[in-house]
Amino acid sequence: MSRPTGRPATGATTPATALRAPAPGWATEADVVVVGSGVAGLTVALRCAAAGAKVTVVTKARLDDGSTRWAQGGIAAALGEGDTPGQHLDDTLVAGAGLCDERAVRTLVTEGPGAVRRLIATGARFDADEDTGEILLTREGGHHRSRIAHAGGDATGAEISRALVAAVRAAGIDTVENALVLDLLKDGSGRAAGVTLHVMGEGRRDGVGAVRADAVVLATGGMGQIFSATTNPAVSTGDGVALALRAGAEVSDLEFVQFHPTVLWLGPEAQGQQPLVSEAVRGEGAHLVDADGVRFMRGRHELAELAPRDIVAKAIMRRMRERGAEHMYLDARHFGAPMWERRFPTILAACRAHGIDPVTEPIPVAPAAHYASGGVRTDLRGRTTVPGLYACGEVACTGVHGANRLASNSLLEGLVFAERIAEDITAGPRPAGAASPAPGPAPARPAAGRPGAGPGGPPLLASEARYQIQHIMTHGAGVLRSAESLARAADRLDQVQDEAVAELRRDGKTAEPGVGTWEATNLHLVARVLVAAALRREETRGCHWREDRPERDDAAWRRHLLVTLRPDGALDVRSTDSEAFLPPTTTPRPETESRP
Repeated sequence: MSRPTGRPATGATTPATALRAPAPGWATEADVVVVGSGVAGLTVALRCAAAGAKVTVVTKARLDDGSTRWAQGGIAAALGEGDTPGQHLDDTLVAGAGLCDERAVRTLVTEGPGAVRRLIATGARFDADEDTGEILLTREGGHHRSRIAHAGGDATGAEISRALVAAVRAAGIDTVENALVLDLLKDGSGRAAGVTLHVMGEGRRDGVGAVRADAVVLATGGMGQIFSATTNPAVSTGDGVALALRAGAEVSDLEFVQFHPTVLWLGPEAQGQQPLVSEAVRGEGAHLVDADGVRFMRGRHELAELAPRDIVAKAIMRRMRERGAEHMYLDARHFGAPMWERRFPTILAACRAHGIDPVTEPIPVAPAAHYASGGVRTDLRGRTTVPGLYACGEVACTGVHGANRLASNSLLEGLVFAERIAEDITAGPRPAGAASPAPGPAPARPAAGRPGAGPGGPPLLASEARYQIQHIMTHGAGVLRSAESLARAADRLDQVQDEAVAELRRDGKTAEPGVGTWEATNLHLVARVLVAAALRREETRGCHWREDRPERDDAAWRRHLLVTLRPDGALDVRSTDSEAFLPPTTTPRPETESRP
């Protein structure tokens, strides 16, 4: 491998907006540091290591404890007879509601089948026909063909995670588990030079330290914990997006948070991660019904229960509102016990653990936060607007998903763009910033939100602020949004920050650095960006549903919002000139966001 740049200097710096944390007490070096251990992160690590790079993988929990292992449905690719990448592209573009970047989608669907076969060669075992050995394929929402490969019935993510973790361990790749990434290190030219992190526990590397590296790859997953009810694990607190913002990178499309339509309803007080009832259940013929058994999806979309997720989620919410109900039902009693036990053993066990037997009764379901279609803005090689910093998987925004991710495209995106990142990193030297998306000019005044605490850096929020933020976001920026609810959410988020700033200025005190305070601070930053973008987008598109602006407005809003963080902590929000995601020859038009 030819390294992209020389070894970063020991005097690498963190941005002025960096999290308050003790100085690193230890340091290690690598060619590449990968932050995250899902399908995207481990694929980058394996490909870079195979090319001779020294790789360190940093992960927030155990190596196999990211979002990937929770994926039930499967991985989409044109593997079946009669299916083509072109048909997969068409379905993806429709689901994305006019905001997919076609070049990115074409890359995904064209390179996807080969990426899946390489995953199988790595050791992943997908369900196959006992007689022919052909991979079994099923349908999910938004797909007009059966192109979803699954493993263990409804345990696809767990099998992919198992195979990749085993391969990483067999390759002897250096791993740092139970480590929360804090901030990006940069060299004197502004290029990524590693990360600071906090290892939770005692051992050879514990407390705050640093991994210095020529290339940094963010594969930290999503930000579902920003809402009270989510399918995401507890570690999904938007750490990668927050780090990228503090480092000066652009993020895009953060207003497009996908709410999965069918999440097991556990009661009005339930918080945190909730059991997902996979879209594949509907793909196999389950029906959405209300309390009277009426199939309300009929007549709403040509695919009925298999319509894209945003359409199904909206239909469920509308029916709940019409009926004054807290949930709807998913009826799959006609499957019978053998099919439930063979095809959906994980979901069956989860339902029964909560006192519901889907073999004999309908499953109560309601939408919950599931997937962030937006994230850190990248080009087709995973390069962000900060030289040397890459992003892939859910933390990234490649332009593939547009306003609404097509079911089971997420695992495929992680695979395809991880391979592209590894190829780019190991290809050889490159001038700093070459071919990276160019940020647009900064607006003349802050876009949204309050400035931070000044040169001393913004204060940390208390751990308890996490639940306050979740409440604000659920009620102000959830499935149902309006200018009024979003403005109220923005005000309340500002109050949370203002109180911390006032205490710091008055008493010189801030919350003590620690995992809980760092996570709450990350969630707050990501929440501010989401609300600012959602306020700005005055239309309904994909999974962004504005009750006060119920129509899609292509003339004004078939474009992407780009957000950056200023050194004083304020947000700059501006838009591209079209739906094309990668920057054209001209830079994006600067626009100033003023919150009413």
